[in-house]
Amino acid sequence: MRKTCDELAARGFIAVCPDLFWRQEPGLDLNNWSEADWKKGLSLYAAFDRDRAVLDIVDAARAARAIEGASGQLGVMGFCLGGLMSFLMAARASVDATVAYHGGETEKYLSESNRIVTPLLMHLAGEDEFIPLEAQEQIKGALLGKQNVTIYSYPGCKHAFARHNGTHYDAAAAAEANGRTWQFLADHLGAHN
Repeated sequence: MRKTCDELAARGFIAVCPDLFWRQEPGLDLNNWSEADWKKGLSLYAAFDRDRAVLDIVDAARAARAIEGASGQLGVMGFCLGGLMSFLMAARASVDATVAYHGGETEKYLSESNRIVTPLLMHLAGEDEFIPLEAQEQIKGALLGKQNVTIYSYPGCKHAFARHNGTHYDAAAAAEANGRTWQFLADHLGAHN
C-alpha cells in the first residue's frame, strides 16, 4: 500500500491510506509473506465490520479533501477488501472516481449497484481463487449496461496480481491494470504530472 501511495503521489495526487483495522487493532502493520501475519489478516478480515468501515472511510475522505493543496475531488482505490470498500464507497458516499482491484465479496453487495453513479473501474483476475468465475459473472451482470462502469478481466491471473509484493504478482498484467488506473484517475480527477 505504501508503494501504491508513492506511485499516486509521483503522479501528482495526494494519496491517503487509512488504517482499515484501527477499530480492531490500531497501528497494525502486516505483510503477506509471513504465515503468522497472513493468518492474523484473515482473522481480522473475517471479523471486519464493513458498514462501520464505510463510515470510517467517509471520515478519512473528508480529512483528505481538507489537506492543503487538495482539489476537493476524491478518488477511492483499493485491493481485495479495499476493492470491496471502494465499491461500497461508490454506492454509499460522494466520490468522484472509484477503482476496485479484485474486490473480495463484492458479489454479496450487488443489490447496491443501482446506486453507483460515480465512474467506477474494476479489475478482476481471471483465475482468482477468492472470487470464483460465478461471482465474477454476477458482478459483471449486475453492472452490465452502466455507462459509468468499466470492468477489465486479466486472463490467467490470480488474486492480488497487481498488488506490490502479492504472492501472484504479474508484472505485465499489473502494468496494464495500473496504466488503465492512472489514465482513469487523470480523466476523472484531473490531469496530473
